[in-house]
Amino acid sequence: MKLGVAFPMAGAWATPENQIRVAQTAEALGYHSVWVFQRLLYALQPKCDYPPMPGQPWPKAFERVFDPIVSLAYVAGATKRVRLGTSVLIMPYYTPILLAKQLATLDVVSGGRLDVGLGIGWSEDEYDAVGVPFRRRGRRADEFLRCLKAIWTDDVVEFAGEFYQVPRSKIEPKPVQKPHPPITIGGYSPVVITRAVTLGDGFNGGNVPLDRVAPIVVELGEAAVAAKRDPATLHIVTRGAFHVHDTRQGPTRRPLWGSLDEIREDIGRYAAAGLTDLFLEANFQPGGASLDRVLGHLEALAPSR
Repeated sequence: MKLGVAFPMAGAWATPENQIRVAQTAEALGYHSVWVFQRLLYALQPKCDYPPMPGQPWPKAFERVFDPIVSLAYVAGATKRVRLGTSVLIMPYYTPILLAKQLATLDVVSGGRLDVGLGIGWSEDEYDAVGVPFRRRGRRADEFLRCLKAIWTDDVVEFAGEFYQVPRSKIEPKPVQKPHPPITIGGYSPVVITRAVTLGDGFNGGNVPLDRVAPIVVELGEAAVAAKRDPATLHIVTRGAFHVHDTRQGPTRRPLWGSLDEIREDIGRYAAAGLTDLFLEANFQPGGASLDRVLGHLEALAPSR
């Protein structure tokens, strides 16, 4: 399992200087990747719950969130090795041609370091804000993925679908990675598993509970076999919100919330459950993340230690 880091995207600690500092520190410490997420707004009277926290207010960190693609492009020029991941971009907030152009350019300027996590989102308020119907979003996403991959892989692109059209065109640049950057699919419904193996290269979860990882790995493997794909080629990614305590918290604690030793043990348990990628997420720490504290924890939890 490869270990990554989410860099400052939300809250007061999200500044350009801190983004560079965390990305460069992660690279120097041997972390495999840095990750961003997407949020357009903080709804004051939301139409729907935040899926991992039904019945509770949205996380306060959502009140101030940087743009994910601009943030990755910014740190791409200040790093050389660490991979750059999205977990996740919401497809209906873009058109395939626009997102294909932005991400292909990012893959080129980063030297082929991009990992693309895509999803359909859950916020009806954000759908309203971008003028896209919330209904039939799954069908729209499937077509989006087919169009995106055609733009990235076809020398001459022509696409005519229910939601998206691209006239017969040459579209350059193509991504550095062939046939395209790895695409992982995020979401909370069972259909996501099928979408992940038929239209993507794996799964991208948001804070998947530790006890759900192994079942998801099994479900992905079965779906891959049914789709005549090798399960061993799939990427299985999740963020891991973590919070370090000074003392051990015991067996009933939340995974990745405990002493440094307990968090190291949890990282091993995620790996044993079958993840290919876990990234440590500090943006949602209680009271907000502190740069110096997070950097100290990243050093203590670094893969090379």
